[in-house]
Amino acid sequence: MDSLKLENQLCFPLYACAKEVVRRYRPLLEPLGLTYTQYIAMMVMWEHRTITMSQMGQLLYLDSGTLTPMLKKMEQQGWIRRERSCEDERNIIIHLTSEGERLRSMVSDVPKQMSECVELEIEQMQELYRLLQELLQRFYNK
Repeated sequence: MDSLKLENQLCFPLYACAKEVVRRYRPLLEPLGLTYTQYIAMMVMWEHRTITMSQMGQLLYLDSGTLTPMLKKMEQQGWIRRERSCEDERNIIIHLTSEGERLRSMVSDVPKQMSECVELEIEQMQELYRLLQELLQRFYNK
């Protein structure tokens, strides 16, 4: 087996699929002024309502250099509010706003629309998710 052949690289289909999935989200999210990364950040906010920036970074596998400008734009849109922690000013606390909560109803059909364009059986999607989560855990728990 030639290890430098593209067809022998696990990284390539992962990259190509990730790029394609994000591309397919674009027409669903752009009319609402959302990027894919903002969308997944809002999913975190809808689940937690209040969270620290470092906790969000851990959940999304994003560093502060990526999160800070994105959260600033989300705050300008009125979806979240950021504040420094009283206990430790280095910590940023993110709060979901009522406008951010309203956004949730506007994207409620997006998961269904995306599952329709990914032509896999539910069991296949669950297995793929499980394998990708396992891979992420191996990368980040070392």
